Amino acid sequence: MESILAYITENPLQILGTVIGVVYLVQEIKASSWMWLSSIIMPVISLFVYFRAGLYADFGIDIYYVIIAIYGFWAWKWGGKADKGKQTELPITKTPAKAWPWIAAACVVIFFAIRWILVSFTNSTVPNADSFTTTLSIVAMVMLSRKWIEQWWFWAVVDAASTCLYIYKGIYGYAGLYAVYTVLAFYGYARWARKMA
Repeated sequence: MESILAYITENPLQILGTVIGVVYLVQEIKASSWMWLSSIIMPVISLFVYFRAGLYADFGIDIYYVIIAIYGFWAWKWGGKADKGKQTELPITKTPAKAWPWIAAACVVIFFAIRWILVSFTNSTVPNADSFTTTLSIVAMVMLSRKWIEQWWFWAVVDAASTCLYIYKGIYGYAGLYAVYTVLAFYGYARWARKMA
């Protein structure tokens, strides 16, 4: 019990980020556009956590998360087809077939670009793992901003890999959060599939 209290006292940002992360995931599963507010707050907190742990790609992606969260909120609220002259909320859809080659190409290019930056300019001890999770997260966020249901597949892989990475780096609060995320990604997919139907 004392070790848990000591961990909480020594890592308040991890705990706060974890709580906001849970709120975010609940909102995402419900397909609530308010999840984007949590998607702005959590990365701001995580910037400090990741920098201290030497996870520089995760640090960098949090800046991207804040920017895409602003776009995602707009797209979800007003990105649907116009109805009687008024923009409607974006519906949940499948990823268009023509998008998959672009998604695959983006994954390859982004991975090697991030890996090169980490190897060349940082003291990262996990450049491959950090590049992998960061690449899939970047792509998944774009898919999420378009409300493409397959984004849940990407998050399941990212969350499982991140759980292992955070355990390795001693970021146990986030490791626990991402373990829960891994399981809930499957639930989120099923719930979105029902809504889409």
